[in-house]
Amino acid sequence: MALGDSLTQGYGLPSDDGFVPQLQGWLQGQGLDVEVINAGVSGDTTAGGLSRMDWTLAEPVDAMLVILGGNDLLRGINPEASRENLDGILSRLGREGIPAMLAGLPAPGNYGPEFQRAFDRMYIDLAGIHDVRLYPDFMQPLSDKAEAGQSFSDLMQDDHIHPNADGVALIVEGIGPEVQAFLEQVLEERA
Repeated sequence: MALGDSLTQGYGLPSDDGFVPQLQGWLQGQGLDVEVINAGVSGDTTAGGLSRMDWTLAEPVDAMLVILGGNDLLRGINPEASRENLDGILSRLGREGIPAMLAGLPAPGNYGPEFQRAFDRMYIDLAGIHDVRLYPDFMQPLSDKAEAGQSFSDLMQDDHIHPNADGVALIVEGIGPEVQAFLEQVLEERA
């Protein structure tokens, strides 16, 4: 299951072009017999993700990818609150014996260096505390282009926030091997 916001849900994209179906297709292409369940809700914050854990876990799942924090960033929510919410999600998954992988999003500097450090640090700290795999930057392939001074506007929707289908494909190429390694570890531990 992929728990997240509009980046997970596939905002603005045809249903087959969103993150979850593209990730599922990529994993199946690697030989994994997997169904990825879309638990993405557009506009969701870490608080929203935590508040819907009962609903999210109503049906059994074998593992969860947690991709939350983007809307916390957009709203300037105190990183300590975001951290507490993610901690609550990971704690719940731990109690239920559901292996988790955490995908982070680096904070921009517009809220100041203290906010940026605290936000970026929360993913690293929580992955260590809960002993879960961390993929530090969900948008890494797009971030790499920006850091190289290259435009990635051709990979974004008109809102300049959400990736288009090609952008999602690049994101999946980046995170896919990490998700594959995570799922293979889960399967190995259950064998």
